Amino acid sequence: METQKTTTPPFDYTTHNLDTETLLKLYEGMLLPRMIEEKMLILLRQGKISKWFSGIGQEAIAVGVTAALRKEEYILPMHRNLGVFTMRDIPLFRLFEQWQGKSNGFTKGRDRSFHFGTQEYNIVGMISHLGPQFGVADGIALGNLLKDNKQVCAVFTGEGGTSEGDIHEALNVASVWQLPVLFCIENNGYGLSTPTEEQYRCEHLADRAQGYGMESHIIEGNNIVSVYGQINALVESMRENPRPVLIEFKTFRMRGHEEASGTKYVPQDLMDFWEAKDPVLNFERYLMSEGILSETKNETYKTTIKNEIDKNLEIAFAAPEIIPSLSEELSDVFAPSEAIDVLPNETTTELRLVDAISEGLRQSMGRHDNLVIMGQDIAEYGGVFKITEGFVERFGKDRVRNTPICESAIVSAAMGLSINDYKAVMEMQFGDFVTSGFNPIVNYLAKSHYRWNQKADVVIRMPCGAGVGAGPFHSQTNEAWFTHTPGLKVVYPAFPYDAKGLLASAINDPNPVLFFEHKALYRSIRQEVPTEYYTLPLGKAAQLKEGTQMSIITYGAGVHWAMEVLDTLSISVDLIDLRTLAPLDTAAIYQSVRKTNKVLILQEDSMFGGVASDIASLIAEHCFESLDAPVKRVASLETPIPFAKALEEQYLPKERLKRAIQDLLAY
Repeated sequence: METQKTTTPPFDYTTHNLDTETLLKLYEGMLLPRMIEEKMLILLRQGKISKWFSGIGQEAIAVGVTAALRKEEYILPMHRNLGVFTMRDIPLFRLFEQWQGKSNGFTKGRDRSFHFGTQEYNIVGMISHLGPQFGVADGIALGNLLKDNKQVCAVFTGEGGTSEGDIHEALNVASVWQLPVLFCIENNGYGLSTPTEEQYRCEHLADRAQGYGMESHIIEGNNIVSVYGQINALVESMRENPRPVLIEFKTFRMRGHEEASGTKYVPQDLMDFWEAKDPVLNFERYLMSEGILSETKNETYKTTIKNEIDKNLEIAFAAPEIIPSLSEELSDVFAPSEAIDVLPNETTTELRLVDAISEGLRQSMGRHDNLVIMGQDIAEYGGVFKITEGFVERFGKDRVRNTPICESAIVSAAMGLSINDYKAVMEMQFGDFVTSGFNPIVNYLAKSHYRWNQKADVVIRMPCGAGVGAGPFHSQTNEAWFTHTPGLKVVYPAFPYDAKGLLASAINDPNPVLFFEHKALYRSIRQEVPTEYYTLPLGKAAQLKEGTQMSIITYGAGVHWAMEVLDTLSISVDLIDLRTLAPLDTAAIYQSVRKTNKVLILQEDSMFGGVASDIASLIAEHCFESLDAPVKRVASLETPIPFAKALEEQYLPKERLKRAIQDLLAY
């Protein structure tokens, strides 16, 4: 690294009166990631690492912010924030092994570069979708508020990421709840190759904070003293007076978005302008001019760092390559879950499905004092289905939280709560609205344990289903979207007894669970339910009828349709209520099919790509020789769900079920 030849520093380094020890610590803090990067660029050209996202020119931000935070405070970096990781003193060989996809990296070779987190160092890794990171920070900060530990957390994004809806949702939530989050925008001029004038119209991104009722500041991102000094003062204030603060750091990246992109789209005069504002070289020159840093001491720093890099690279290169283990890959998708078996008591009371869910949730809130529930209108109003009515009076507004209409940010916040040792239950007001929170469910919750061993202790309640004249946007049953995603569990009870026990188990489980609740069953189905807390195992089907002529496999409202039709027929049938779709009780399915030799699978969802299709395939693969007829599927029409009663009845499979059963019997 060559010393810059110009002599007049572009920055004032005296504004915060930092002592010599702090100044040198900040210099060393920037020098280390700069020298690592320079080495990585060499290794990239040599083909020894596969990809690199350079932060050269932006080191002051990551280093200054991390230096201002306490070690126990969470920080959520992006792919250009190497200084966050090095300032947290992560052993370099582990970083190098991560970048080489070695087993001792933080993701066991399952993800690359900076897409990882580590609870040991209170760092939460990014995902490529960028936006959910802000919502996760909200959840972590909410956990800090509930603990009253006087901690803040900091989260990073680039100016390009601020166009994402998740960012806007998370900023709004943080403002409404007054969460102690430091939102850091690194405005480096380009989102890959798109300049800022093609990304937003406001003069400064910090100006947006006014619309959220949020404090904001603009900081010269290449001046390490300004970054550290201002952030240090801000976080001290935020710890005592919790609130969100938005920071826009003005900076520039001197390399491409990633190395393959290059910088040909950047005008040379702009490159020259920012090269003169290099954060490392300018600070080095200032320390030299003030006699704080000598040539000898500087060379000692650089030699020590070079040797440290070389030594740790040797360790990383010598580490064995990953030997794939099928069993380990499969077992790491979910966090280990020890079943908590609580048997039901003998005293029962008749409950509707809606009441059983409410009681199960209420008893879980009493059992887990770290359980927080969130959703639109769930507090004083009790939710649109009144499941949480009375909860605020019993558990308080800290744990029963109304949310703005921002499903994505709340899913992400639930993830942040899990990272900060809380359990979270989120109510989708209607299961249809999950599309607005789809990204963090399938890309953050589902993948976190597999990627970096971080549990997602989150239950998302999904009021769903047709039959109530609610039309295309309040009637969907979209379980197949989630059974297709490894890392998610999907529960779909049909009876009050099952719903209460399965909800308790879902909340106990440290993995993300989609808990489907059929709206048409809420107040139409009654059953005797034990009065006390109890659990039922996930992944265990229930056999409701035993017979020999065929197996009918279904779940949700389909269970009740099947029972109604069977009451009109004099046949001997195995009726299987799956109850849980992921994990799926394949043993119960195969045992029944091998006995009856004919099988009909009933689902409310439309046919193509649904759960019934996969069950049919499994049966064909594992029970083919036992079948006396083709596997029969019965499902709703291949249309959106209509509103008018006659159209809805035609859409649903109930009226076609009896004929399908008779056709299968006659085959």
